[in-house]
Amino acid sequence: MGGEPILAVEGLERSFYGVRALKGASFTVRPGTITGLIGPNGAGKTTVFNCVSGVVPAEAGRVLFQGTEITEARPEEISARGLIRTFQIARGFPALTVLETLLLHGHDQPGEGLWAALTRSGRDRERALVKRAEEVAARLNLSAVLDNLSSDLSGGQKKLLEIGRALMGAPKLILLDEPVAGVNPTLAREIAEQLVALRDEGLTFLIVEHDMDVVAELCDPVIVMADGAKLTEGSFAEVTADAAVQDAYLGRLA
Repeated sequence: MGGEPILAVEGLERSFYGVRALKGASFTVRPGTITGLIGPNGAGKTTVFNCVSGVVPAEAGRVLFQGTEITEARPEEISARGLIRTFQIARGFPALTVLETLLLHGHDQPGEGLWAALTRSGRDRERALVKRAEEVAARLNLSAVLDNLSSDLSGGQKKLLEIGRALMGAPKLILLDEPVAGVNPTLAREIAEQLVALRDEGLTFLIVEHDMDVVAELCDPVIVMADGAKLTEGSFAEVTADAAVQDAYLGRLA
């Protein structure tokens, strides 16, 4: 886990309607980690995700992914590089099946063009994508619902589909937005186990999560944000023992 960071966020600034959401946010993510990003509501966590993934442009500062600046890149350019973001509320097309949703997000998806349909390379690529989608679904225990509409899935299954959507994009770093929010404990445990296994296979994660038990179990290091900037960083035990974190986020025990 040594060497250069896979992600470097340097001095990000962003305001909305005169309110400064980010005030020089800076941190790095090491490859091969599940890094937690925590903080109180309004700390700037979602805005960081939006700026890093290209959804919202930063007003100052820069973002580097694998040593290359991506600050002004479009979202599709960023995801093509292998930095993929999921959402707290699963996004997609409710009229598509689980299989179709996975195929839509396949890396180098050939689309529905005539050339792709008529050429052998296009057909081979399509078969390879279907095989990949089936493998991802099997890994995430979604094989039984491949033909179901994505809108008909349970909340936990939608979370798994969000992870599957990210895996279809050949990711190197996944930004996960509350991966177990609203999920029953059994499925939350399954999701946690999937993330650990994927990390062990070489994927890197940056996770926003409010469930402190999940953060304690999964994340090392943990970055704490407050008031639009990084407050501190360390292991879960270190940051939760920090008086500044207790004041800003966790609240002091009586």
